[in-house]
Amino acid sequence: MWQIFFRFLSLGLVSFGGPAAHIGYFRQTFVIELKWLDEKAYGGLVALSQFLPGPGSSQVGFAIGYLRGGLLGGVAAFLGFTLPSFILLLLLAVTSAQWMEYPITTSIIHSLKLLAVVVVADAVWLMFNQFCRNTPSRLVMIISGAIVLLQAAVWLQFVLLIFAALVGSVALSDKSGQMASGTFSDVTSVREPVKLNYFWLGIFALFLSGSVLLLSSQADVHSTGNIQQELIYLFSQFYQVGSMVFGGGHVVLPLLEASVGDGMSSDRFLTGYALAQAVPGPMFALAAFLGAELWGTQPLTGALVATLAIFLPGFLLMLVALRSWHGLSQRPQIIGAITGVNACVVGFLLAALYQPIFTGAVVEPIDMVLVLLGFGLLKIFKPHILILVLLFISFGVISGCT
Repeated sequence: MWQIFFRFLSLGLVSFGGPAAHIGYFRQTFVIELKWLDEKAYGGLVALSQFLPGPGSSQVGFAIGYLRGGLLGGVAAFLGFTLPSFILLLLLAVTSAQWMEYPITTSIIHSLKLLAVVVVADAVWLMFNQFCRNTPSRLVMIISGAIVLLQAAVWLQFVLLIFAALVGSVALSDKSGQMASGTFSDVTSVREPVKLNYFWLGIFALFLSGSVLLLSSQADVHSTGNIQQELIYLFSQFYQVGSMVFGGGHVVLPLLEASVGDGMSSDRFLTGYALAQAVPGPMFALAAFLGAELWGTQPLTGALVATLAIFLPGFLLMLVALRSWHGLSQRPQIIGAITGVNACVVGFLLAALYQPIFTGAVVEPIDMVLVLLGFGLLKIFKPHILILVLLFISFGVISGCT
């Protein structure tokens, strides 16, 4: 267990670049160097992480730990990979109020917000090319994005996901059982039986139904003074978000903003997202910053509850389907439904790119110039994300000193 923990901790300290980069780090370490699993098994885990909602790269890491050391091995992998970003974002949430008053700090944060525009725009570009390859999927994306821009409520996004799944099951699957967008290519002609783990599925469903019922009741738990009820409400907010995020990474942004946006200012939310760009590890660790902000009297407790809640659904679903992804990938309607959902979340992310990211960061012409230069640099030269972080921070320092 310690070996699993420290291997993932070493990666969590240096894993900049988002889910795609994390998956590359995992392959180099656990397939090529340590040989904990072969290429085919690893490819299956990556495909399954795309199939399920949740934090894609963290789900792959959890599955590697699970296959290596059982359930405790999966937990050890999660703790090791997430701990550095959790600690950094918790500290930034707790201390930021003290140093935000300095002009140079404000300038650096503003520069990181501009970097967020660049990174999310790139994510939209890549996901559009991957998931929106035909007319039905593009229509799903446009409709979803337009509706979310007008009304960003979580329940409405949930309805849109169901709508996209229904459209996809009819219009975005073929008779061979292969995904129209090509995400799943390792499909055999003979269907394998689907053997789900119903114990973990029951736990996932129990938490999700409880969260939906609590949040839909619209009870004002904050006015009761009951700490236990408030923590359950916080857990429910982040658990529901974690259950709905297909695509992982930056896709969590619009759902989180819709879920917890009433509890903090849009500027503070975007500040947390900008800071999350500058730390290694999974993007879902943003929950640590938001949990600490929402639970200001006990920030560590808030950060722990929010982080556990947002990661838990994806891990439970990984346990449900870990042994049956081949069987699932051979059902055309299921694959088509996932294709539709992925197109829908591209629309969500496109809407989030405009509001709150673009509108909260680009306020002057020079800001747009920096966004264009950063996006051009990223697409043409493809530098490591850490280089972009340092460049934008350097600009912030220079702006703050002049």
